Amino acid sequence: MKAKLFEAIKKYDTIIVHRHERPDLDALGSQLGLKTLIKYNFPEKKVYAVGDMTQKYSFIGVMDEIDDKVYDNALVIICDVAVSHMVSDDRYKLAKEVFVIDHHRNECDITKNWLCNPVASAAAEFITTLFRDEGYKFNPEIATYLYGGITTDSGRFLHGEDLAETLRVSAFLIDQGADAQYIYHSIYLESLETRKANTYFNDRVVYKDNIAYLKNDKEVFDLFNLDFSDVSRGIVSMMSGLKEIVIWLNFTFDVTKNAVIGEFRSREIPIVDIAKKYGGGGHNNACGATLKDWDEVDKIIEDFYERAQENK
Repeated sequence: MKAKLFEAIKKYDTIIVHRHERPDLDALGSQLGLKTLIKYNFPEKKVYAVGDMTQKYSFIGVMDEIDDKVYDNALVIICDVAVSHMVSDDRYKLAKEVFVIDHHRNECDITKNWLCNPVASAAAEFITTLFRDEGYKFNPEIATYLYGGITTDSGRFLHGEDLAETLRVSAFLIDQGADAQYIYHSIYLESLETRKANTYFNDRVVYKDNIAYLKNDKEVFDLFNLDFSDVSRGIVSMMSGLKEIVIWLNFTFDVTKNAVIGEFRSREIPIVDIAKKYGGGGHNNACGATLKDWDEVDKIIEDFYERAQENK
């Protein structure tokens, strides 16, 4: 499949890169990194990146606005997601050919042109190795995008199924000119308002033996000027790093979907099967699911609680 992907990139004059909705930095870093990588190696090609954007990661770049007609006889490459309902901008269906590059433990329902490395800490890591090994040239801009994706999805290099390889790939990107300090300062420096919000959330965490969880109703967004991703993915990491807690969970009500978005993390204990039971997925120790209501939230909390007790 790798050979087929690189043949398609050479063949098409127009290439459009997609990723999942409500992007994290791996989605954006892999998307913009891939767009810039292709354009840098094939200056004559028209290459675009499309999708929704979040204020939190606006520092990394902007999306392209393109007409539907651009998809005529175009190649689409979707990064960091393999399930159709999560792809941002469903116009990918208009393309002549579609490929997916992912690293999650989910089956692909988008296309048979699917490349996946679930051992890679990030889609950005997988993209780096694919294109480096194919002999593509990198520059500092490309390297910075991809380094950003790896940094966040690996939890600043705290976890990964093959952490040694993740560090080797990251070192390669540093050698190519990745601006690590720009990524760190853009992501991890927070405003006073955000610190106050974190204090509020921290006081509301529920601890139950070896698990921790937080429920965020829609009223939370009236209290603080935060994006949905700031509360959903952003807050879950606040519960990590506690010796007694092996599984931590964050649930946030999404008014746009009239559902509750769950973000699940664990230390060493595999939990992705529980996420899949409720229609979600992801990695062994970092995954998520969309829950229909708070009653279903309570059910999945009990499943995670039982898993924690089984692994005492």
